Amino acid sequence: MKFKIFPYFLLLFSFFVSAQKLEYSILTIPDSLKQNANAVVRSNQLNINIASQKSMTFKKLKVVTILNELGLRSLDLSENYDKNNRVNKIEATAYDAFGKELKTYRRKDFKDQSATDDGSIFSDNRVLYLDYTPITYPFTMVYESETESANTVFIPSWFPIEGYLVSTQNTLITISFKPELKLNVKELNFSDNFPIDKLETSGSISYSAKNLMAQKPEELSPKFEQIFPKVMFGLSVFSLEGVNGKADSWNEMGKWFHDEILYGTNELSDETKNKVKNLVGNEKDPLKKAAIIYKYVQEKTRYVSIQEGIGGWKPMLAKDVDKLGYGDCKALTNYTKTLLEQVGVTSYYARLYGDSNKREINTDIVSFQSNHVILAIPNHTDYVWLECTSQILPFGFQGDFTDDRNAFVIKPDGGEIVRTKTFTETDNLKTIKASYTITQEGNLTGKVKIISKALRYDSSYSKERMSKEDQIKNYKEEFSNINNLTIKKISFSNNPATIEFIEDLELVAEGYAQNSGGKLLFALNAFDQNSYVPKRYRTREFPFQMDRGYTNEAEIEITIPDGFIIEAKPDGITLDTEFGYYKIEFIAETANKIICKRKMVLKKGFYDKSKYESYRKFRETLAKNDNSKIVITKA
Repeated sequence: MKFKIFPYFLLLFSFFVSAQKLEYSILTIPDSLKQNANAVVRSNQLNINIASQKSMTFKKLKVVTILNELGLRSLDLSENYDKNNRVNKIEATAYDAFGKELKTYRRKDFKDQSATDDGSIFSDNRVLYLDYTPITYPFTMVYESETESANTVFIPSWFPIEGYLVSTQNTLITISFKPELKLNVKELNFSDNFPIDKLETSGSISYSAKNLMAQKPEELSPKFEQIFPKVMFGLSVFSLEGVNGKADSWNEMGKWFHDEILYGTNELSDETKNKVKNLVGNEKDPLKKAAIIYKYVQEKTRYVSIQEGIGGWKPMLAKDVDKLGYGDCKALTNYTKTLLEQVGVTSYYARLYGDSNKREINTDIVSFQSNHVILAIPNHTDYVWLECTSQILPFGFQGDFTDDRNAFVIKPDGGEIVRTKTFTETDNLKTIKASYTITQEGNLTGKVKIISKALRYDSSYSKERMSKEDQIKNYKEEFSNINNLTIKKISFSNNPATIEFIEDLELVAEGYAQNSGGKLLFALNAFDQNSYVPKRYRTREFPFQMDRGYTNEAEIEITIPDGFIIEAKPDGITLDTEFGYYKIEFIAETANKIICKRKMVLKKGFYDKSKYESYRKFRETLAKNDNSKIVITKA
């Protein structure tokens, strides 16, 4: 009897297995790779073949298991294309948790649309993408594509770990190339924590890794690519949108870009030439002339995105910008540069990464790295930097979109890497001068003057363009420690010449002081509290970083009601650490007048993980003392 059942069981099992891909079942994922993971990259194979200076093909096969909804961000089912980039094959197959095939998607199932946002007025960049909505979790997606490109200047970097909360079971990149093209490679953040295998010959290179566990993000961690392994690639002999290039140094790259990409874009009509010369008149100072031209550009032009063919890299003609009154960062920078040439002011086109979360050009590998263009005007041994896309930024002021980072400055005789303006903690100053009165009922009536400079200006001056409703909402968030806050009056003073923004406020708050048995209890520092305390970690894994430093200084005069005396007053404290400085003091000037003085300095820095708890305690002590309360009672 048993002998007869056994073949029947085998038949059922065989049928069951044939309907499934057991290697895609979540049961075959090691438990260690599921820990802390929203997604698991089961396999990621990228084969790049660079057949010539103008021909590069990509074959991609990626298998990723999405464990939950948060893992969807790891699902990239798209390919971009244009006249120099073709998609030859694209398909995907979805499997359920146990490897059963759900559906296969062919090219016809992928949507085809413009790859740019509504801000792009010209663009031939398009994207094929699969708009996939899962019906259950977990599921596995197998994605395969084959593409080719004539733009060999762009070789994608390799990240064996794709992001936080994503583990990697197997990953491999292989690049085959003609040795005469000279492939340059830069390895970053390699360590024993993330084992990587490398295989290299005269015409190929490959990197692979296995069983890399998901990493949890930590507060104040440096950017992902500063911590985890990354390999960058670039050719010395390359092509960009049909324009051949050769560069082994930043100087050579700059010379090529100037001669081949920027050449011929600086024509203007005689009418415009005469107009700008008349604008500057008899002014001799180069920076004053530049300021006049910058103001003219701000008033005449507006920003739009242009990403059509080589227009994604070559600026629009200056005469076209002059005629149309718009352009992207490339076009507006080149237009400003061309106008400055007419009035005898030298300036240079400069490429860099525009990002408020600082992003750097890696100077150790000569390759195309940037997403934004600004203008550099020589000023003795330094540069004055102009953001030509803004209609409101002051002349010569860089905000946090382009501050303190490497810029590739392109000159007629070559290129160089230059650091943009770095604002110190002393530069980034916010000063508060305030006074308020507490009534017998515990209500607050006060005035506040806030002066912001440097990057503090950058984060404040936009308030004057807000609606009244948004201004009030902003101040309620800024003074979130004050309940029942009502803003009675708001006035601003913006001084672009000194990069200084002044806010004058009049405000009231019912019940600011807590009444307990006839005694009033309230925090003396009403207008400059910082309650931020970093998260506590039992075991910190990564270093931590402050990208920028700043200084806050405040002096607040407090008047208590007549007939009240101070029963208990905080003592104040001074902290002087490697992370910054903090001092708060409370001075009883008269029987009913108290002065609160506060200074906080936070330093820019990159710190080892062993120092994190010391920093956390610094911020914890600061937050506690910022909320120090006084008790007053009737005499």
